[in-house]
Amino acid sequence: MRENHHPVCPITRVASLLSDTWTILIMHTVSDGPKRFCELEKALDGISTRTLTLKLQKLVAEELLERTATNYYQATQKGSGLKIIEKAMIKYSKEYLE
Repeated sequence: MRENHHPVCPITRVASLLSDTWTILIMHTVSDGPKRFCELEKALDGISTRTLTLKLQKLVAEELLERTATNYYQATQKGSGLKIIEKAMIKYSKEYLE
């Protein structure tokens, strides 16, 4: 019996990557420059220290963020590519949610 190998839908792949609110908010926060953990924690109202720690670990593992030798988190090229999605979200919000 032959197994079916279907490529994963590109929308599914991106949705899986951005499957929670904190991911896009963290990426938005570092989009204007590298941030230290405490700066991220302060900027992301309501996020627990544990959640932020786990999300940062995931984003580094996914190569969306990198941690510098001076303990800053900054977007990688792959992470910076999410600006496309962020801009689309802003446009959608202005057109349909305001």
